[in-house]
Amino acid sequence: MRTYQTQMEAARQGILTPELTLVAEKEGMDTAKLMDLVARGQVAIPANIRHTSLSAEGIGSGLKTKINVNLGISGDCKNYDVEMQKVDMALRFGAEAIMDLSNYGKTNTFRRQLIEKSPAMIGTVPMYDAIGYLEKDLLDITAQNFLKVVRAHAEEGVDFMTIHAGINRRAIEAFRREGRKMNIVSRGGSLLFAWMEMTGNENPFFEYYDEVLEILREYDVTISLGDALRPGCIDDSTDAGQIGELIELGNLTRRAWEKDVQVMVEGPGHMAMNEIAANMQIEKRICHGAPFYVLGPLVTDIAPGYDHITSAIGGAIAAANGADFLCYVTPAEHLRLPDLSDVKEGIIASKIAAHAADIAKGIPGARDIDNRMAAARHKLDWEEMFKLAIDGEKAREYFESTPPADRHTCSMCGKMCAVRTTNLILEGKKVEFCTEK
Repeated sequence: MRTYQTQMEAARQGILTPELTLVAEKEGMDTAKLMDLVARGQVAIPANIRHTSLSAEGIGSGLKTKINVNLGISGDCKNYDVEMQKVDMALRFGAEAIMDLSNYGKTNTFRRQLIEKSPAMIGTVPMYDAIGYLEKDLLDITAQNFLKVVRAHAEEGVDFMTIHAGINRRAIEAFRREGRKMNIVSRGGSLLFAWMEMTGNENPFFEYYDEVLEILREYDVTISLGDALRPGCIDDSTDAGQIGELIELGNLTRRAWEKDVQVMVEGPGHMAMNEIAANMQIEKRICHGAPFYVLGPLVTDIAPGYDHITSAIGGAIAAANGADFLCYVTPAEHLRLPDLSDVKEGIIASKIAAHAADIAKGIPGARDIDNRMAAARHKLDWEEMFKLAIDGEKAREYFESTPPADRHTCSMCGKMCAVRTTNLILEGKKVEFCTEK
């Protein structure tokens, strides 16, 4: 009989859960060490008790950097079949988490299907779903209505939820006082800001935070504390609004841990490269070492159509300096709902950033696949290279699009391939270019 309610509570009781055992195996970490990290909140294992298809993953200190894929319908794009194809794409390329950000109509049928089939963690933002789920306009929604949506998502089996509990009256005061170029760019944050201003009430997720935690604890849902005041352009980064909200999130982190609820903290946004490392240190300090989930950060504002690249640059720097979880960004960011091609590009860019950071952080075993790739290149073993590549299909397509005369080279260098030349000399053979063999 299960004697614990959450993964954190189990770890604090010294109970080795199946999910923790699986994560320890995946990470090559001693279970006692991992249990201590989970007990202290340094690692989260998002695992709703109703998500029976889940293959649990850990997010946090000393673990491999994980990535999340956002998808979901909008009022302009309502094709759930396409969204499920995106799910299949995310799973094929090894995304550890998928967030359903659908914000139109009744979304629960799609979400249930997603949870039923997905071994990846599933996340949502209940605030996005509130208007469609409740069939009420924003001004007509009550605090208890918002909590009703949180409970509905928890009952469906969602593993983690973004809850924008930190944008309270104090945080808004700092935001108003300082001013910004881009104001509030968080969708959930802007809706809460509007609701608070129109009703005159405190943020319901802050005012009734203990009730939110009780719901999440009941189903072992990890709270992902949303950064409603994240910077939407590099000029707004590390300002009073962002830091003021972060201070609130640090307090909310401790309050969640007191109830055995696992926590992740969400971070910026848009940010110049030279500010990223310091922001990672500030977050870890203020939020007591809780796992950090970064949305980018995008390191420049002038690359629409290429923001998967600006995000991968920022994500790699962030993860190398302590971030634990990267939210992918696609080439369609700021422009449209991403299509299948955009999703693939975003996943690959994010996987590259996460892996590069793991090498920099010295995660045990992170370099192993790179060393195997080097060995395959040394032998000019193309099939092994395609097998090891993050996107082996694209690598093969490029190689075969302009086939070389000599299969043991590529069309860039041909017989002048540096690897081939060196190998021949070290084998005691001659290097010949003008004589056909």
